[in-house]
Amino acid sequence: MHLRIGTRGSALALAQSTTVAVRLREVAPHVEVELVPIRTSGDEGVRPAADALGDKSDFVKEIEEALLDGRADLAVHSAKDVPGALPPGLAIVSVPERADARDALCGAASL
Repeated sequence: MHLRIGTRGSALALAQSTTVAVRLREVAPHVEVELVPIRTSGDEGVRPAADALGDKSDFVKEIEEALLDGRADLAVHSAKDVPGALPPGLAIVSVPERADARDALCGAASL
């Protein structure tokens, strides 16, 4: 069996995806796991001024398309980049263990 993990090509995304790939290989040594870096529109960094905070889908849309058209079998994302609603046919099926579950992002209420 061969699993292709769709991931952004950033250092953080590759590190997160590699962690998942290593864990998959540990629990299923017969499975070949491949990372498939995918450049997203969020990686391009070009957004209209009105969209300065960005659309979460900017960082996952192309990866979701790869899942839906069969170029990737699964994907690893930072939860902060995942929109609240996923396209039909996709689901969050696993959340890897975190190093520190107390991690949080805090900001001003005006944000």
